[in-house]
Amino acid sequence: MATNPLPPSNTDGPDSPDRLRAFAKYSGIAFQMLATIGLSAWAGTWLDGHFQTKNPWWTIGLMLFGVLVALYQVIRGLTKGD
Repeated sequence: MATNPLPPSNTDGPDSPDRLRAFAKYSGIAFQMLATIGLSAWAGTWLDGHFQTKNPWWTIGLMLFGVLVALYQVIRGLTKGD
């Protein structure tokens, strides 16, 4: 009688393909959000330096815009089916 050297497949375990796929999806959304806000903040800082503004209006405005775009991307990513 031959024995099976592989453990039985468990789709509910911590390493199941569904859990790994969900982890990849949500971590991707988080990195996309970080990149969107970071790039908009960098662009605002650069514009403030380029135009030599007294107050950081470009940074504030573009960061708020980046947050709104990132939230839109998160909502779109969470409501979109696989």
